Amino acid sequence: MADFVTGPWTAELEELFLRVGGRFGRVEVRRRMRDYVRGLLGPVGRKNSWQLAEYAGHTGPYGLQHLLSWSRWDVDGLRDDLQEYVAEQLGAPDGVLIVDDTGFIKKGRVSAGVQRQYSGTAGRTENCQIGVFAAYASSRGRTLVDRELYLPKSWTDDAARCRAARVPADRGFATKPELARTLVLRALASSLPISWVTADSAYGQDWSFRRMLEEANVGYVLAVPKSQQIKSLAGIWRIDQLIADAPADAWQVLSCGDGAKGPRLYDWAVAQLPVNIVFDPDPPTHRRWVMARRSLARPDELAYYLAYAPEGTTVEQLVRVAGTRWAIEACFQAAKGECGLDQYEVRRYPGWYRHITLAMLAHAFLAAMTAAAVERGAAETTQPAWPRSPWQRSAVCWQLSAPGPRTVQPVH
Repeated sequence: MADFVTGPWTAELEELFLRVGGRFGRVEVRRRMRDYVRGLLGPVGRKNSWQLAEYAGHTGPYGLQHLLSWSRWDVDGLRDDLQEYVAEQLGAPDGVLIVDDTGFIKKGRVSAGVQRQYSGTAGRTENCQIGVFAAYASSRGRTLVDRELYLPKSWTDDAARCRAARVPADRGFATKPELARTLVLRALASSLPISWVTADSAYGQDWSFRRMLEEANVGYVLAVPKSQQIKSLAGIWRIDQLIADAPADAWQVLSCGDGAKGPRLYDWAVAQLPVNIVFDPDPPTHRRWVMARRSLARPDELAYYLAYAPEGTTVEQLVRVAGTRWAIEACFQAAKGECGLDQYEVRRYPGWYRHITLAMLAHAFLAAMTAAAVERGAAETTQPAWPRSPWQRSAVCWQLSAPGPRTVQPVH
């Protein structure tokens, strides 16, 4: 990690600093930003203001604390610069935008947005803040590109508490799917080349989120709960009922990407849904799909998806996009472990955005330098001509037919 700060990547890091320097009006603020990001990239035990200041050679943490709390600089403009940088360094036609949230465990009740709430990071209810994030993943690499802090109603309904945390007066309550829509629309308006969006069931089950993507003509593969209702002119069924009626030969073993131990193989069943005569043009340019993933070792473990893709999309492409969702988990792990994403000690709303955005910038730099090294190594190596994997059958799906009469369970 230290090589990124003092080694062969020094020139690239300085170029990045020059690129974003216009977002910091005063020279003192720009210098503090440089020291802060160098510390996030450096071998610092815990990346809070005290230890980052010590690493930078400052006499105390107050300059870096001022950078996060009171200095004047454009944090949203820095986010826009970050997205442009990622588009240049990692952008590819197969780009996937991934949405997910992560928790930041905190003590007390002063930190903006903190309350006892479920954290998927901890896997239980904790006193924490929740951030909704977007990551970009392509064949060239992956990194975080946007963020929003979730404010529960216990905060937005308490004006005095929000003022104390310096929450903007116009910031009202927004659900996590609503924050996700904001992230997606911003990313689609940026220079990031995005062909697909994927997310877990907390976002996939939201009809307005799916409809927004369809109106933008962006493909998606979104996880949904097993109780997700599928509606057509023929009736309404739960997705698990439709999948239960899939014939045995509809299931095929496919890889949804490589993991630490090689290809991640699952049984997959995929079927096209009928054209929606209300929303779709005639002839349709896109089709909707239902998908299911079944564990090979534990066949009773199934995951369900809804997909929307251009005509001619193959099952293998849909499976690849579904498997890309894990990339944001890898981004969270790397950004927290290597760039101090979760090691801040700020409590107010502006400070959260400032630290998180600077940590994302550091992580994007690491991702860009890693991609450059991989591409350079690939150019110097003759790639072997691997045969087609035996588990990749032809891209077919089973013909969907309405299941037999059943009692439709209400969705709560």
